[in-house]
Amino acid sequence: MIPSSALCRAQENLHYRRAADTTLENVRSVSINAAAAWAKEALAAESREARQLRLQAAANAGCQMDTASAAIDDFSVNENPDRGFANP
Repeated sequence: MIPSSALCRAQENLHYRRAADTTLENVRSVSINAAAAWAKEALAAESREARQLRLQAAANAGCQMDTASAAIDDFSVNENPDRGFANP
């Protein structure tokens, strides 16, 4: 499972709150380290999500161009190249 940036930020926030609410030093230390790890994972998740958005935008732009050129190319492509085009 690949965690989303929202999940990572929620976990980071949870661990920072846990660190703030405890009186035990070892619990605070572990919670702060866990929050830092979730923050690092959130940065990676944000990078992945941004990359996916860029890829989707490029795919959508490519798809729109392909359909426009396909409409033009439909008339020029003959599936039977050894025969002439049918008269419309």
